[in-house]
Amino acid sequence: MDHSAIEVRDLSVSYGSTPVLVDVRLTVPVGAGVCVIGENGIGKSTLLRCVASLQRPDAGEIEIFGAPPGSTPEFWRAVVTTVEPPTWYPGLTAREHAELVCRAHGLDPAAAGMDETLDRFGIASHADAIPPSLSSGQKQRLTLALAFLRPSRLLILDEPEQRLDPEGRALVAGLLHDYLADGGTVLMASHDDAFAAAAGTTTVSMADLHTVDAQ
Repeated sequence: MDHSAIEVRDLSVSYGSTPVLVDVRLTVPVGAGVCVIGENGIGKSTLLRCVASLQRPDAGEIEIFGAPPGSTPEFWRAVVTTVEPPTWYPGLTAREHAELVCRAHGLDPAAAGMDETLDRFGIASHADAIPPSLSSGQKQRLTLALAFLRPSRLLILDEPEQRLDPEGRALVAGLLHDYLADGGTVLMASHDDAFAAAAGTTTVSMADLHTVDAQ
């Protein structure tokens, strides 16, 4: 049985001559929720990108469920990330994107509650629109709807509350709380302490991650 969903050991990343992460360490047990806080430019997104296998660190080790991130198809079946802006398929509507996500993961869209999910996120009335035509807030809602629609064991989210109104923030916090209650694991970055608390996550300061283990 896995005891740690995420293990980060002595992670270092520099951009040119500027160090962004220096010997960062973080342990996130399976079923735990951790929210990394800190000012812009302190390395939160860089950490999440490395954990999600979207960026290669200069030094250090990362294990996700006991294996290097991105190394196997199982990783991408287990992990959902919103760290990178989504790639929208030309010509497909919001609903067709949701159908594609369901079928790619062996789900029947109706059985997966696709229409209910789009409605819950307040984008059912825009389901026949193509995503690039949506507002930034609507795109964020669609991105998060797709993330929750597919099965996963780990969510890696970069400021999921961004561009959401208070109602949308409360919805996403509740869904994250339920996800954790069902045994999922969450690593996210946020500027909103109240949102992080409502989601059921423990906040850790980016500045302290050279010593912090999240329990």
